[in-house]
Amino acid sequence: MLTKHKVFMTRKDLACVHEPFGDAFYYGPERMSVRYENDGEARKATGFTDSTYKTIFDRLEREGSEGKRVFIKDITYYLVPPEQQPARIAPSLMPKRRGIGTNGVTNGVNGHANGEKAPFPYPTDGEPGNPTIVPRALLEQFHFTFLIRDPHSSIPSYYRCCIPPLDKMTGFYDFYPNEAGYDELRRFFDYAKDSGLVGSKLTGHANGVANGVANGHADKPEICMIDADDLLDDPEGILRAYCNSVGLKFDLGMLNWDNEEDQERAKAAFEKWKGFHEDAIDSKDLKPRAHKKAKKTEAQWDAEWKEKYGEEAAKVIRDTVDENMADYLYLKQFVLKA
Repeated sequence: MLTKHKVFMTRKDLACVHEPFGDAFYYGPERMSVRYENDGEARKATGFTDSTYKTIFDRLEREGSEGKRVFIKDITYYLVPPEQQPARIAPSLMPKRRGIGTNGVTNGVNGHANGEKAPFPYPTDGEPGNPTIVPRALLEQFHFTFLIRDPHSSIPSYYRCCIPPLDKMTGFYDFYPNEAGYDELRRFFDYAKDSGLVGSKLTGHANGVANGVANGHADKPEICMIDADDLLDDPEGILRAYCNSVGLKFDLGMLNWDNEEDQERAKAAFEKWKGFHEDAIDSKDLKPRAHKKAKKTEAQWDAEWKEKYGEEAAKVIRDTVDENMADYLYLKQFVLKA
């Protein structure tokens, strides 16, 4: 949900980075997605064919080198192998020892010339329990918070970006159900919760007190999970609770970006993912919805999707929604309370 990221772009004390890990996931020599595997020219046109997971983490370190706290909005499945494949640490993130983490290994996972498959799985090992391709020691440097959205809304929204006319803008010409991301988010969240990347307290619940922050990182931050519908119903309340959780001072100015400087900053950040974020780019503020989202029956959802996208597409959307509802409802147990 890009509105939340745009909220934080209003803050001059933050360095905001928008979805950097997609570069490595889709286009680079360590890519895990097969989306562009048969279209090397499209990968090359992005300018990200040399992007490894290490180059992205290096960029994030540079972003924070001037003393600003770095706020990153990204998608968990860019860090978790698709289709529940066992995780293996990205070669570029491995300790520098002979045969691993060198240019030889990085080039060695550069895919097959005939485009049959992505370079994953890597010629490395994973870490016990860690579902990502990122070493635990690196994950521990970040303060993780989570944003979820009802699949009834998110799946058709994403589907729309993968069909005409938007597909020509996005460059995503097929809908991949495995890019829904709920399974990957749930597995990473459980790992973070159970292994201590985040603590046991829930933001906004009883005894929910913000943890101290030192050097921009929280020590075992409390669980902070936002549901997009809650944010749209009560932007100020949810953002106040969020800021309290992560150790930021809330500012009412975060709810309005109707000025040239903020708009230009957002356009530049979203340029890489054209077509996906046009509504967010065109927005100027975040106000409470006049009415909460009306509840619909499953039959009403099916009818809406059939009318908009046709019968075959509606079935694909329905199947994808159903596949992800259990994970969404599980995560919803942990949502922040204003």
